[in-house]
Amino acid sequence: MSIETLTQGVRDSVGEDSGLGATVKFDFGDDGKIFVDGTSSPNTVSNDDADAQCTIKITMENFEKMAAGDLDPTAAFMSGKLSVQGDMSIAMKLGTVLG
Repeated sequence: MSIETLTQGVRDSVGEDSGLGATVKFDFGDDGKIFVDGTSSPNTVSNDDADAQCTIKITMENFEKMAAGDLDPTAAFMSGKLSVQGDMSIAMKLGTVLG
């Protein structure tokens, strides 16, 4: 899956008002980044490499597995497939935002 396809999927999930109230960056390494600004109205999703309150580092493959429900986020975190930098409480809100 391409970064553009993933970005659109996140954009569709976030909508205009995610209730997140924070900024989050998904860092896929060399494959790109997705930046979610949940503080703006409407919320914005881009591929900017901007500073975020919470950065989640994960491979695109594992992100796709999580999105499909084939990889539990807690298990991914505990096994080192996903790492969180910054505010952990924001990362925990993502489950309800990205559903």
